[in-house]
Amino acid sequence: MALYRSHIAPRLVNLACGVPGLRRWRRQACAGLSGVVVEIGFGSGRNVPFYPDDVELVHAVEPSDLAWRLAAARVAESGVRVARVGLHGQSVPLDSGSCDQALITFTLCTVPDPSLVLAEVTRVLRPGAELHFLEHGLAPDPSVARWQRRLDPWEQRVADGCHLTRDPLKMVRDAGLDIVWSEQRFEKGPQPWSYFTVGVARTPVAQDRRDANDA
Repeated sequence: MALYRSHIAPRLVNLACGVPGLRRWRRQACAGLSGVVVEIGFGSGRNVPFYPDDVELVHAVEPSDLAWRLAAARVAESGVRVARVGLHGQSVPLDSGSCDQALITFTLCTVPDPSLVLAEVTRVLRPGAELHFLEHGLAPDPSVARWQRRLDPWEQRVADGCHLTRDPLKMVRDAGLDIVWSEQRFEKGPQPWSYFTVGVARTPVAQDRRDANDA
């Protein structure tokens, strides 16, 4: 299992996440990013070609050494500086309030505890900053959702922990972030894997954070 996770799964994910149909979704998720960005689940750098020119630095959080090596050519071709800063989204080695924006794509489906990851994202972002996200997840169609629940245990084994039944908008809202905008729809392909959510959420402003701490 360790061999599969370290040498095979990153290559499969690199291929699956590189299909042409995902480009417009990635472009939409990355639109408006600027300044210092933390990207949780950097993977093989599939988002790099879509970083806007206003992005100055990307702090990449990625557990797979192989995925990081696969990203090297994309990073080298980009005009944006990218630095790998950590391995796991639930413990990001950055100062609180040190990032202008965050990016998460196809990661909340896989991490063991999305709430911890989103809490770390909120911590490292300055108050009122934005999280840009793109995820697949639980479909609203009951027949598709039934298949997702049936397939979910197998998906977790084959796709290194990926879940088909998580609800991205609920996870973001439950983390205390405010949804600025979002769009959900089916993409072409097998429906259990192709119900996508893209959006932007905003972290609480400073007063909101103090009120939450007082409570």
